[in-house]
Amino acid sequence: MRYLSWLAGLVVVVALAAGATSIVLAHSTPKHTLIASRSLITVGANDVVNLSDPAPQHMIPRPSPDPSPTPPPPPPAAPAAPVHSAPPPPRPASPAIVIGSTQQALINQDRARNGLGPLTWNSCLASVARSNAARMAAQGYISHTNGPNVDLTCGLGRQAGENVGDWSAGVNDAQLNAMFVASPEHLANILGPYHYVASAWVVAPNGYGYIAVEFG
Repeated sequence: MRYLSWLAGLVVVVALAAGATSIVLAHSTPKHTLIASRSLITVGANDVVNLSDPAPQHMIPRPSPDPSPTPPPPPPAAPAAPVHSAPPPPRPASPAIVIGSTQQALINQDRARNGLGPLTWNSCLASVARSNAARMAAQGYISHTNGPNVDLTCGLGRQAGENVGDWSAGVNDAQLNAMFVASPEHLANILGPYHYVASAWVVAPNGYGYIAVEFG
């Protein structure tokens, strides 16, 4: 009986010892898996990590915080009113061409055929032309007697010219104009740098017509 009691106590001790050993083994098992996992996971400020993921290197980016709402752009400025420059003042109208004689009209036709502007009538030159035509009719022959110099006294510019001629049958503008154009010296006056002209015929007692044409 004493032997059985001793044997039962031995079994209890062995059981307790085995339990202690089991406990020690349980507490002494290293936790390498958990520690290793934590050492390989780097959690950034914008990363969410699922710790139960068997492959912790797969990271889910954390949504960035919503930015503050951007204020709407200001409405576009109204386009500036176009600046319209004032229209240039109208150019003064060219003075009307005054036709005082048939010879003047023929002279302007000659000028137009040569690309030149017309000459307008001038009363001062007309006075000089009448005076010179009368002088020639009185003396019976054509001549220049300071006609261009008198033309300059009309104050129309610094150049002046004069064409004179006669026709035995009296007044004939077309014939005299054709004769003037055929003569280089007379044509130079017709196409000269002038702006004014005047002409006059005077018929002598014998029927000869004398013409003076003044340019200025």
